[in-house]
Amino acid sequence: MAFKPANSIQDLQYFGEFGGVNPSISDSSTYTFLSAKTMFDTFEGNADGCYLYSRHSSPSNLYLGEALAAMEGTETANVMASGMGAITSVLLQLCEGGSHIVSSRTIYGGTYAFLKNFISRFHISTSFVDITNLDMVEAAITPHTKVIYCESVSNPLLEVADIGGLSEIAKKHGLKLVVDNTFSPLSISPKPLGANIIIHSLTKFINGSSDTVGGVVCGTKDFINDLRNVNAGAAMLLGATMDSLRAASILKNLRTLHIRIQQHSKNALFLARKFEADGLKTVYPGLVSHPSHNLFKTMMNGSYGFGGMLTIDVGTLEKANALMELMQHKNLGYLAVSLGFYKTLFSAPGTSTSSEIPLEEQQAMGLSNGLIRFSIGLDADIERTYSIMRDCMLELGIIKSTMA
Repeated sequence: MAFKPANSIQDLQYFGEFGGVNPSISDSSTYTFLSAKTMFDTFEGNADGCYLYSRHSSPSNLYLGEALAAMEGTETANVMASGMGAITSVLLQLCEGGSHIVSSRTIYGGTYAFLKNFISRFHISTSFVDITNLDMVEAAITPHTKVIYCESVSNPLLEVADIGGLSEIAKKHGLKLVVDNTFSPLSISPKPLGANIIIHSLTKFINGSSDTVGGVVCGTKDFINDLRNVNAGAAMLLGATMDSLRAASILKNLRTLHIRIQQHSKNALFLARKFEADGLKTVYPGLVSHPSHNLFKTMMNGSYGFGGMLTIDVGTLEKANALMELMQHKNLGYLAVSLGFYKTLFSAPGTSTSSEIPLEEQQAMGLSNGLIRFSIGLDADIERTYSIMRDCMLELGIIKSTMA
């Protein structure tokens, strides 16, 4: 039977302590014990169901973690204060001095900066490769490699990782395949495809209202317990703890994720087809012209579409900035980073979310100054949205009128 992630969320049943349809929020940083021995056992990890201190865990965080684990089909999950908190904790847990990581060359700028500039201080090196070329991935592996790291759909170029193929390479060499699935929740489920650890920035589509920062690590119970270990756990000792109130808020929003993703995908596909027909260089996994369109179709959970992210290239940064400013003026969305909001968000990643990547490396991977990244919103009348967008592009000379 095919894995159905939204059903896994729907089937969870949590009651509040007074019978509320939402679980009660644990608004405590510390918890009391009836005996000193139970406190000791809890510190040692030998007292299931007991809470000690909210940096370790809290009921609200565990509710959200279990819901996200159900969504991704993993044994359990640990929620964190941010997506970067999740990424950095995982990589530091899996690696030690002298370790090596093989990473996709097109990843979120913050992740790139961590791998290139920060983790290298601890003598952990990274090879950045074209993740769509499996031969190149395998060729980059050394005797010291511990991790293959990628994004299901890459930020910002929307390259699609062959998770099944990468999983086979990882298994062959005894590595962990870590997949950031932030751009494609529900659309792609990395665990059934062979990923070991799945990461999300909850800030984006999963929360969906641009009012919360959060992250999650989904994996086996053994690995999550290692992350939480009081003596050697990266999540525990680095302290990237999610607040209980935020966890409760995200859990409520998670319940509508399947509806939102369907609308994000529907709108993005409509606009991508229109932009491509207008002669714009458009990248969207749902387009037949996307080099990994067929691969995406083999991995996707069909009813959720190809996601809400697309890019166009208008040639120059000046044109990109002018178009984004005009679209914001016309109330088509916001000139802002991040994604997953109900309104469309757009930015030029070369000078924003990918600015940590040196210019020569941006050029080598095909990230041009004129690239605009769109997180397509939940517009009820996407035809009207397109019509106004097209008028903006005509006004700026980005596309030409087809009228005689």
